[in-house]
Amino acid sequence: MMEKLYRPNVGIMVLNASGDVFMAHRTDSRKQAWQMPQGGIDKGEDEYTAALRELYEETNITSVTLIAESTKWYSYDFPAGVHFISEKKKAFVGQRQKWFLFQFTGDESEINLDKPDPEFNQWQWTTVEKIVDMIVPFKRDVYRQVVDEFMPFIEAVRNG
Repeated sequence: MMEKLYRPNVGIMVLNASGDVFMAHRTDSRKQAWQMPQGGIDKGEDEYTAALRELYEETNITSVTLIAESTKWYSYDFPAGVHFISEKKKAFVGQRQKWFLFQFTGDESEINLDKPDPEFNQWQWTTVEKIVDMIVPFKRDVYRQVVDEFMPFIEAVRNG
């Protein structure tokens, strides 16, 4: 039996000063397809560098401080019949993600989704308790696990 091939990926949770989570709506979906920034790890790139690069490429955010890194890798399978904009994803059954939790330290004017090939068309700060329900179903289990792992850190930010 062949082993499933997962695309190496990073996921990025960004908190504001109140402990709310940055969520963005995907441009390639008409449904409520909100998610946190995420993206592939380039060949030879370490996970932390990939997280900072993807966050900047998708949101223009650079003013962040690292709070935590997930202790494990999380994975999800792409659903059957999913349409890929990117040809490079077609070789994989899903994505394997290392997650990073950052504190946003900048001004909201830094956030800019107007990119040459925008991934997102709107954004908002959302309480962590609401984010799993905003996600496409095939990513929800990963989001639940990431929220569980990062919750002590989120509580610490909320409590100042």
